[in-house]
Amino acid sequence: MSYDPALSNTATCKSRISYIDGGRGILRYRGYPIEQLAEQSTFLETAYLIVKGELPTRSHFVMWKHNITTHTLVHENAKRFIQGFRYDAHPMGILIGTLGALSTFYPDARRIQDLESRRMQTRRLIGKVPTIAAFAYRHSRGLPYVYPDNELSYTGDFLSMLFKMTELQYQPDPVLERALDVLFILHADREQNCSATTMRVVGSAHADPYAAVAAAAAALSGPRHGAANEDVIHMLREIGSPERVRDFVAEVKQGRRLSGFGHPVFTHGDPRVPTIRRVAYEVFEVTPRNPLVDVARELERVALDDPDFVSHGLYPNIDFYSGIIYEAMGIPVAMFPVLLAIPRTAGWMAQWAELVLDDEQKITRPKQIYLGYDAREYVPLDHRREGGALETEVRGPL
Repeated sequence: MSYDPALSNTATCKSRISYIDGGRGILRYRGYPIEQLAEQSTFLETAYLIVKGELPTRSHFVMWKHNITTHTLVHENAKRFIQGFRYDAHPMGILIGTLGALSTFYPDARRIQDLESRRMQTRRLIGKVPTIAAFAYRHSRGLPYVYPDNELSYTGDFLSMLFKMTELQYQPDPVLERALDVLFILHADREQNCSATTMRVVGSAHADPYAAVAAAAAALSGPRHGAANEDVIHMLREIGSPERVRDFVAEVKQGRRLSGFGHPVFTHGDPRVPTIRRVAYEVFEVTPRNPLVDVARELERVALDDPDFVSHGLYPNIDFYSGIIYEAMGIPVAMFPVLLAIPRTAGWMAQWAELVLDDEQKITRPKQIYLGYDAREYVPLDHRREGGALETEVRGPL
């Protein structure tokens, strides 16, 4: 057997969903360049492509949009479930817990081999995750929950559920609505990253998709996975002002950590950055002035003019821009991974369906290299030494 601790050089599946060539700066969904989708498509159309495998015709898209919109409401018991969380519960924890609970509302989800059941759960999840996410946000703010408005677009409805106050009907700013749509497209799938792999691992046990999506969201909640844009905001707050940027850059050159620059996969340029950078500056034009945006702009300017940064490929990445876009829109940092989970649900469901239909896939069961004791004789409790070496060994690393 081979030893590959992070599976970074091991293919665990065959997939037709997304393709990345980091060295050449390529990201494609079902063969379509991400740049074209971000510029010309909508998130719901892209979600159809990811889930179904082809771009929809007009009639198919109308039906798809209707099917998703029909499932934006959550059961009132699910709403009360969310209300049961502490007032200071993290929105990502609320999302994970509620996603897991949804399987108790839809027992038909266990019929994973049934095509119509898989389709239904996919529609439900893509429709309901934004509602649950918005309820989690409102819960953390002590605000009444806002029900979906099916007259609005997918992202417009989400903005309404986040920010609507006393107005009869919320009218989202079209720039923010489109910005969120583009962000959702850019984040919908990323090959076999940690959360997609988690979706497949849990799915390989034939768990229902709600349990698998909850597990994928849990993986996304980890600081190594879904918190990169959150780190950017913390960094900008630490810098504090545009005047401090050059001192901060000097500290980076001495070994200080830098967030939002470079990319572990896209080593020669992230194809998503040109689009998201343009969107970011459009958002800045229609949102209230935010001091962190000024810091971000100055950091971007200094970094792009610095030969050391340029020679090492340390360009601002998508997390740099998505973080300051969310910040400018007034979305709190705790919601950042939740916003990533919304579009990723389409990718997760596509990964799950591909796994279920793949005859080569069995329940995930990797090998291990055992480093523990050889066979030992059991020592009765009364004969074990207090405070000796044996007691320390028995306790183990925990």
